[in-house]
Amino acid sequence: MLEIVSEHACFGGVQRFYRHDAREIGLPMRFSVFIPPQAEHGPVPALFYLAGLTCTEETFMIKAGAQRVAAELGLMLITPDTSPRGAHVEGESESWDFGVGAGFYLDATEAKWSKHYRMYSYIHELRELVEKELPVDAQRIGIFGHSMGGHGALTMALKRPDVFRSVSAFAPIAAPSQCPWGKKAFTGYLGADTTAWAQYDATALMTQAHAPFPAGILIDQGLGDKFLAEQLYPEAFEAACVTAAQPLTLRRHAGYDHGYYFISTFVEDHLRFHAKNLAA
Repeated sequence: MLEIVSEHACFGGVQRFYRHDAREIGLPMRFSVFIPPQAEHGPVPALFYLAGLTCTEETFMIKAGAQRVAAELGLMLITPDTSPRGAHVEGESESWDFGVGAGFYLDATEAKWSKHYRMYSYIHELRELVEKELPVDAQRIGIFGHSMGGHGALTMALKRPDVFRSVSAFAPIAAPSQCPWGKKAFTGYLGADTTAWAQYDATALMTQAHAPFPAGILIDQGLGDKFLAEQLYPEAFEAACVTAAQPLTLRRHAGYDHGYYFISTFVEDHLRFHAKNLAA
């Protein structure tokens, strides 16, 4: 059952914040939805946005400035939280890049984390929930995200292209098995066996695919991003796309960093990219 925490009129539609008891997480979870005015007349395409480290279900809706264009295009925007809250796992709040606010959109297998840290399965639970409870066209669903959420968007789309018909990302952690953030998260959640990591690594998944998204994938990356060299590895994903014959538009922008000034600059391009692909 969905509980409305708050709602706000916004660009002719409504911005809502919800809470519900999440089956996969075993705890209450929050998420946000922008419902465009077109939803008054029937189901609309939906776009999931997965946020990055330390963010919540509010971050994108407050900072990205996406609702104006979403209202024009008739896109529903859905943003989950980035991890369970209140799981009381020992050590879950000790660092900003692991545990609370850092669920990495995977299903943990290590005993300490496996009960509640099931964000991969939770995103699919949430998708099924909004398809049931909100005016969503289940045949027109896309996904995008930023940083850790860009990793999540790419991996979820690559694992389920039958569900997510369109995918894009802002500064994604594109090869987490190779970078410090990913190694820390994967070791903690999945264990030391690196063969288990590949199922949540977009670059590894793409090397095993063949053109899963013929209409293309869009990625924007700021060249002023302090995490670019050590953590993000877009060039590895770019090379994997070549191997997989996957069309990729990887735009590199001088001067832009890792934050929401960067995202808000290019979010309209992403919404129009998805609207076009979901209308096809």
